[in-house]
Amino acid sequence: MAPMLLLLLLLLSPANPCLSLDIHPQDKSSLLLFRSWLHDPSRSLSSWLPSNSNCSSWTGLTCHPLSGRVVSINLTSLLLSGHLHSILCLLPSLSSLDLSHNLFHGPLPPSLLSLPSLRYLNLENNRLSGTLPDFHQPLLFLNLASNLFSGTLPCFAASASSLAVLNLSNNSIVGGLPSCIASLQALTHLNLSFNSLTYKISPRLLFTQKLLVLDLSHNDLSGPIPCKLADTTDKVGLFLLDLSHNQFSGEIPLKITELKSLQALFLSHNHLSGEIPARIGNLTYLQVIDLSHNSLSGTIPLNIVGCFQLLALILNNNNLSGAIQPEFDALDSLKILDISNNGFSGEIPLTLAGCKSLEIVNFSSNYLSGSLNDAITKWTNLRYLSLAQNKFSGSLPSWLFAFQEIEMLDFSGNRFSGFIPDINLKGGLLFNKTGIPVREPRGASRNVQLKISVVVADSYQSSFKYILSSFVGIDLSHNLLRGEIPKGLFGLAALEYLNLSYNFLDGQVPSLQKMQSLRALDLSHNSLSGQIPRNISSLQDLTLLNFSYNCFSGYVSQKQGYGKFPGAFAGNPDLCLESSSERCDKAGNASKKGKSFKEDMMDGPISVGVFFISAFVSFDFGVVALFCSPRARNYILQTKV
Repeated sequence: MAPMLLLLLLLLSPANPCLSLDIHPQDKSSLLLFRSWLHDPSRSLSSWLPSNSNCSSWTGLTCHPLSGRVVSINLTSLLLSGHLHSILCLLPSLSSLDLSHNLFHGPLPPSLLSLPSLRYLNLENNRLSGTLPDFHQPLLFLNLASNLFSGTLPCFAASASSLAVLNLSNNSIVGGLPSCIASLQALTHLNLSFNSLTYKISPRLLFTQKLLVLDLSHNDLSGPIPCKLADTTDKVGLFLLDLSHNQFSGEIPLKITELKSLQALFLSHNHLSGEIPARIGNLTYLQVIDLSHNSLSGTIPLNIVGCFQLLALILNNNNLSGAIQPEFDALDSLKILDISNNGFSGEIPLTLAGCKSLEIVNFSSNYLSGSLNDAITKWTNLRYLSLAQNKFSGSLPSWLFAFQEIEMLDFSGNRFSGFIPDINLKGGLLFNKTGIPVREPRGASRNVQLKISVVVADSYQSSFKYILSSFVGIDLSHNLLRGEIPKGLFGLAALEYLNLSYNFLDGQVPSLQKMQSLRALDLSHNSLSGQIPRNISSLQDLTLLNFSYNCFSGYVSQKQGYGKFPGAFAGNPDLCLESSSERCDKAGNASKKGKSFKEDMMDGPISVGVFFISAFVSFDFGVVALFCSPRARNYILQTKV
């Protein structure tokens, strides 16, 4: 059996001379002329030689097995540049052309728009420009995303019964969305995001039930969302709808709750009002909901628990109110829950302990109250937790730093009292992790990425990526905390930000020697005393420091490296700072008033992704459906056939 298998492999080998296929002479001449007009800095097309006629040895070429005619050219991501010359139109059998992710520029050649055999055209991510053309052949796939095309959207009438994928995202297309675009009967993916489309969407525009992905995000479309955008059945219909970052107004149409196949709904950053439709729980396949940055009112409908596959619920920056319902524990697959900047009140229900999959939780800037209950300890995968700017009270629990995967804790702006618990040696794994493998540039933010897998109709596999710009940090500022700072808190080698300002802490500051990742430290507006920690110069990444308005004393020499933090010691009358004239300047009389940490963060070089002010924490989402541009988004939904 083994010799027969070896013989079969030899016969099927591309190097076998018996299987060599010569390129048709006319096509070879056309391609050599095409190459002569290109700039090829990496010599990716070095195999395109007059002396070489073997099709299989030419980079990116596929030829017809009988005629030798070129049927496919794939030259993606080869750093090629130059104009697309019309010589390509002399390839009569060319059905697939992929020149994506290169540096081609200028307009598309006109006879290319009429090449009768062309069915697949991918020119994504180049520098092509000019008015967006119409095509005169029945295309199946057209991707011109991430170029410089302008003008209005054509109807693609020649492809009315054939075009399945149309991606024109990230260009400069203007005007409205013509009703004729819905006449594309075979369309499954339509992406017109990141353009300059305007006006209302006509209520006569109705896509067929074949449409799976509709992305009109990041435009300037206005008016109400049409009551019905696409036909649907119980088994077929839209699985992704993205109308985010537009100017839509009015209520969320009830018809959206009839899109039974819907898995991702993005309506954020519009002017939508009214309540969340009560029947949203009918969408049992729904995995991602983003309704953030609107003017929605009312409460979260209880039947949202019908979306039992829900992985991300994003409702921040609305006018929602009411209590967090205990029944929400039925959403036990939920990984992201963001209801920040609303008017929610009441306590965190104990039943939320059932949401064991939670990784990112943001309850900040509401009217939530009560003490921290043990439900939170069940969120064992927790990476980010913000309860900032609420009315929580009581003492901080001993399990506060016990989460193994935690990267950020923000409890600022509440009424927590008592002592700060010491670090549990078994917990705070990431806070206490040493030897971070990647040292990021000073002042750069790190993106916390959460990927969610989605399977659609057994034919597509997608991933939704939630990106949160933030840092490894702890913020307990603006509370009623007292007592000494636990030494364990200053032994966290991976901690980048620590804000304990505006409390009633006293005692001495522990050594900073172990905090080699520290970028910002604010202990201002407390009652801390004793001497300032030495060897601040050893903390190479430290950019912001504020010890102002405490009771520090002693002498601080310039050798200690505090000179790059002006105003950091204001309001400490018994503290002496060495000046250039070798005098002792009283810090309490410093001419420059010490800023609070939050003011420093806004003025400093690392204002992006400020962790400590939850109102400024950036939760940016985006979706890229099949063949979308990945470079324009902060979150990505990628679909592979």
